[in-house]
Amino acid sequence: MSSPAHDQPVAADSLLAWIERYLAHRQMRGLDRYTANPVRHDLKRLSDWCAERAIDRPIQISKPILERYQRYLYYYRKANGQPLSVSSQARALARVKGWFRWLVRHNYLPSNPASELELPRLPRQTLPQVLSPAEVESVLAVPNVQTPIGLRDRAALEVLYSTGIRRMELVSLSVFDIDFNAGTVFVCQGKGRKDRLLPIGERALAWLRQYLDEVREHWQIDPTDTALFVSQCGQRLSGDRISERVREYIQRSGVGKPGACHLFRHAAATAMLENGADIRYIQSMLGHSNIHTTEVYTHVSIGKLKAVHAATHPGARLERRTDSTASQATTADADYDGPSKPFEELP
Repeated sequence: MSSPAHDQPVAADSLLAWIERYLAHRQMRGLDRYTANPVRHDLKRLSDWCAERAIDRPIQISKPILERYQRYLYYYRKANGQPLSVSSQARALARVKGWFRWLVRHNYLPSNPASELELPRLPRQTLPQVLSPAEVESVLAVPNVQTPIGLRDRAALEVLYSTGIRRMELVSLSVFDIDFNAGTVFVCQGKGRKDRLLPIGERALAWLRQYLDEVREHWQIDPTDTALFVSQCGQRLSGDRISERVREYIQRSGVGKPGACHLFRHAAATAMLENGADIRYIQSMLGHSNIHTTEVYTHVSIGKLKAVHAATHPGARLERRTDSTASQATTADADYDGPSKPFEELP
């Protein structure tokens, strides 16, 4: 764990000192495999804001002060002039509330000033961007597999698409997590600290085998390092780096959809759903703790819904009149004694 950046020694009861104790506690509990830096960033933002107002200890922070900080987040503008999204504001405040809960639980504060802080109301969940199978194939064709980097990236893209795992789960994979004989991938301590054993397709395994044989063994420097996807320097790829590579391939493919690794996760789930997979199997594969998170894909899968609608709804198709039905309609019209004007012309 890195220490906070500062020039002067940190007082034992300062905001920064208690932030670092909190992060150390989370690290010991194994909570920060993927979120250590974002949590530190959000709490450090609060610490910096307080320092500008001569607030240097948690005991000095009250509910009105936190409400002022909440307004600061609302009016904050990033370097590009854009405000923080509602979800970013809510996430930052939720982390502040978690920190104060920990301070009270460990008897540093007598009461929690953040307990009644109201988080911004999140907008309704929007449907994710989804790549069609054809669009996925267009992206997969972009890496130049005649080069070591292109071959590595093609293997990574294939794993993302075949398994639907998250970006950080991908870069955390070990070579021993791939079982070529069983056709499975073991995700160790994924999001929520949950293990998953997932199937992986033969095509993805073939690209993985080629990458391991032709690239990784030449890039590996430390023979004890088991990272699956590595850089040319033999270091485990970072999440930011893999996102950068995937985003570039999506842009170069011309599919015209924003996003990176998560697009392949959405594509895998939607393709499985449209081809008949039960949503609970998809929930297990994606590692969702709540079925409601997975149900967003039932709204995305409009193609399958339209096909079912066309096949089952009595009014889905416009019937074409044959000559016999047309003559029958003419005869019926001749025997009709009702009004001769169209309905819309009747008084």
